[in-house]
Amino acid sequence: MITVLIVDDHSVVRQGLRYLLEQEDGIEVVGDCPDGASAVTAARGLAPTVVLLDLFLPDASGLDVLARIKRDRPATEVLMLTSSTADEHLLAAIRAGALAYLPKTAGVDDVVASVRAAARGESRLDPRIAARLVREVREAGPPAGPLHTLSPRETQVLAQLARGRSNREIAKTLAITEETVKAHVSSILAKLQLSDRTQAAIFGLQQGLVPLGEALD
Repeated sequence: MITVLIVDDHSVVRQGLRYLLEQEDGIEVVGDCPDGASAVTAARGLAPTVVLLDLFLPDASGLDVLARIKRDRPATEVLMLTSSTADEHLLAAIRAGALAYLPKTAGVDDVVASVRAAARGESRLDPRIAARLVREVREAGPPAGPLHTLSPRETQVLAQLARGRSNREIAKTLAITEETVKAHVSSILAKLQLSDRTQAAIFGLQQGLVPLGEALD
């Protein structure tokens, strides 16, 4: 069961998202919040699979709320809800740990598909934003990092993360179970002191584990 927490200061948006998601098999909306403070508390207590989080909240920046949720619940994936089309806002959300973003104008099919993809650890990024991320990685160059602390298998998993693969896809590629993949991802994040798989993917790209031309396909 995919559990979802909805965070938006507009009640109509919350009610609309709740209604359409509750029509879907395998998805349960466990709560909705109008502001950042209640969202952090709810995410901590409800441990949702996915949080739909408004980028602009009345009491806090959505990016700050995102960081607090990811710190408390690293396994929870966050999709940013936004009416902004500014690249800098969307890139900031991805850098802060959001798996992807969802325009408030998105259709029903896109919303449901994005939630299901997030639950699988998959990122549905606009190609324009993906390209910007890759360019930033190229310009930053390979940083010094504790890559040597990873086991050979963890390095293979990190390379798959850098390719944008889900846990299911990594398991199939490496002929291991999804539970084993999850364990490796948790270990990678702990060893590299990263908060989420998006940061791990960017780190893997910076380390040259995957050619940039093959990243984020």
